[in-house]
Amino acid sequence: MRAKTTTKVAGLLLAALLSAPAWGAGAAQPNQIATPGTVNYVEGQVSIGQQVLNSNSIGSARLDTNQFLFTGTGKAEVLLTPGVFLRLGDNSSLKMIAPDLANTEVGLEKGQATVEVAEIRPENNIQVAENGATTQLLKRGLYDFDAENGTVRVVEGEAAVTDGSRRVKVKAGHQVSIANDSVSKATSFDKNAYESNDLYRFSSLRSAYVAEANADAAPSYIYAGSDWYGAGWYWDPWFSAYTFIPGDGIFYSPFGWGFYSPFYAGWGPFGYGFGYGYGFAGHFHHHFDHDYHAWGPGQHYNPGLRGGGFSAGRGASGFRGGEGFRGGSVGGGFHGGGSGGGGFHGGGGGGHGR
Repeated sequence: MRAKTTTKVAGLLLAALLSAPAWGAGAAQPNQIATPGTVNYVEGQVSIGQQVLNSNSIGSARLDTNQFLFTGTGKAEVLLTPGVFLRLGDNSSLKMIAPDLANTEVGLEKGQATVEVAEIRPENNIQVAENGATTQLLKRGLYDFDAENGTVRVVEGEAAVTDGSRRVKVKAGHQVSIANDSVSKATSFDKNAYESNDLYRFSSLRSAYVAEANADAAPSYIYAGSDWYGAGWYWDPWFSAYTFIPGDGIFYSPFGWGFYSPFYAGWGPFGYGFGYGYGFAGHFHHHFDHDYHAWGPGQHYNPGLRGGGFSAGRGASGFRGGEGFRGGSVGGGFHGGGSGGGGFHGGGGGGHGR
């Protein structure tokens, strides 16, 4: 019996090794430590100057000072400081002004970009230049920049937009217009309408993938010794991308996905035993269609945290009610629900947790 078990385990390990992404002769090795400007994902037509990028460029290509990243019919994801992802939309161009860890500045020359901030420290100075004005990102959140329409939107978080001597604070759900190097007064915008645009949906999907990579990679550093150097970007070969692993605790992206430190990795919702007896690991990729519609936060159905998916969400259940981390009266959550709650610790009546 033991010999059969050993053979099975060996077979599974061999299958896992064979399924790992191989770095071919033409593929560049990812940098050991990612720095601001590292390209973390590309699709379609993407280049740095005259250098055309493809999937083999991920993790090794880097945008240095005064270099430009261009997209045609394509998109790209660029890492800034740990926990901050910049995503460039179709027919856009981005200039790297300063790739420093303490002072990080990029310039959107054309098109549209989003910046997802899962963690920002008081020492960070992250700025985006657009149409003669500069936006400093002040809090965790999601920010949208549109050079064609001259707008800066704060979907979640808070920013300060400066033109010359004038500084305008912009809070969540508000935007400013930039014209002739002048910034308008902040006004509200329709977040529901904004969330239907292509780059937002792409950013939501990419956020889900890098969070899944975190859940895959973080547990491996619990007893990693010298391989663990604290909060930062860590390469996950299974996802062929860098993911963000915080130094301690749990950080949530503006899309609601969790980034777990190795010490909290056991609490991650991406694993078997979560929700209705199984979690996202091994099933997660089936939760998306090919048009960036994620069964995640705020889009379609997904058991998660606080609302639909992991935060907010419409019509789905989550962390504080329904099917989520702590469930509700009839929902299944981490600690189940009242009646019929299927969660990690089941529910009152008919709970099918673990």
